[in-house]
Amino acid sequence: MKDFLPRTHFSEEHEMFRDMVRGFVEKEITPNVERWHNEGMPDREIFKKAGELGLIGMSTPEEYGGGGEMDFRYNQVLNEELTQSDCGSIVVSFGTLNDLCAPYLANFGSEDQKQKYLAGMNSGDLIGCLAMTEPGAGSDLAGMRTFAKRDGDDWILNGTKIFISNGMLSDFALVAAITDPSKGRAGVSMFIVDTGLEGYTKSGPLKKVGLKAQDTAELNFDNVRVPGANLLGEEGAAFGYLRTNLAHERLTLAVGSVAASRRAWTLTYKYAQERETFGKPLIQHQVHGHYLADIATRITSMQAFVDQCVMAHNAGELDETAASMAKFWTTEEQQDIVTRCTQMFGGYGFMLEYPISTHYLDTKVQTIYGGTNEIMKEIIFRRIAKGGAA
Repeated sequence: MKDFLPRTHFSEEHEMFRDMVRGFVEKEITPNVERWHNEGMPDREIFKKAGELGLIGMSTPEEYGGGGEMDFRYNQVLNEELTQSDCGSIVVSFGTLNDLCAPYLANFGSEDQKQKYLAGMNSGDLIGCLAMTEPGAGSDLAGMRTFAKRDGDDWILNGTKIFISNGMLSDFALVAAITDPSKGRAGVSMFIVDTGLEGYTKSGPLKKVGLKAQDTAELNFDNVRVPGANLLGEEGAAFGYLRTNLAHERLTLAVGSVAASRRAWTLTYKYAQERETFGKPLIQHQVHGHYLADIATRITSMQAFVDQCVMAHNAGELDETAASMAKFWTTEEQQDIVTRCTQMFGGYGFMLEYPISTHYLDTKVQTIYGGTNEIMKEIIFRRIAKGGAA
């Protein structure tokens, strides 16, 4: 889809980076998508190749193998180009590394932790995952039950985490656990847990409606002995750490939703030019032309808002409310846009050989993870109720 408004926030360096990522996607990802869908996860080697090109940890310091660029526009470009593979799963896999694991390690890890885990992840030698969600908690982080108890210099970890992206392939997990139940949210800590530790088991990949090539797992901890040196940051500080990265995570989802909506529009536009009904191409039927016009207008509006959010984030000015607005609005729009695009394909839109069907299956979860859209609206309303909109 062309840009109906100029996107002036990208520099020449960003566009050069885009060209490099596009070549990587065309060569290393797109040819493998169908096989990854069948196998339930991507090849581990894809992360090694990405690491060699500097596509992991772009915003982390160079001394740990990162790009040294504290510029979210590179994350945005990577996300947009990965979406061109018609594989939302791989977008999530890379996002888990760049937008979930990397910020926590870079901002709160010790020097030894950065040298081992951050550098290892940036090179593609190690794969990480973030383990917060639990079977009985969902978006309610305060309701988690995973518990870590001191034992000498170590911690004994027990509990279960669910819906963990990169779970099966991961070499380590960033695990949030209660360390002092008497302190509520101030009693939650985060640990770096190596997957080879005794008592750490994985179940998966979980069978899902969409994101079929995304390695999603359940993680179980049965008296796992975690070295004291693997406490991430300070004891009891995890809840604060998690909150500091929420705007980043939700902006990532908004970027992905706009990119996927654009891709769905492009697929539909091309199909409407080629497919004939009643003696002429679909695009020459007014109803279909109006569909495309409506969707293009909505996408252009979303893109302008999200691009502005990206620049606000770069300036340290993107707050929780605006990020929540971006996340809930774009994911709701994506859901409707992709449904409309699929409808224009008719019966072929229901066939897995057509990429639009993958977009249709992958879309729903966007309104669920990263905080459900109901939670996003509650965050926005609380700001309004405090007089923040006056």
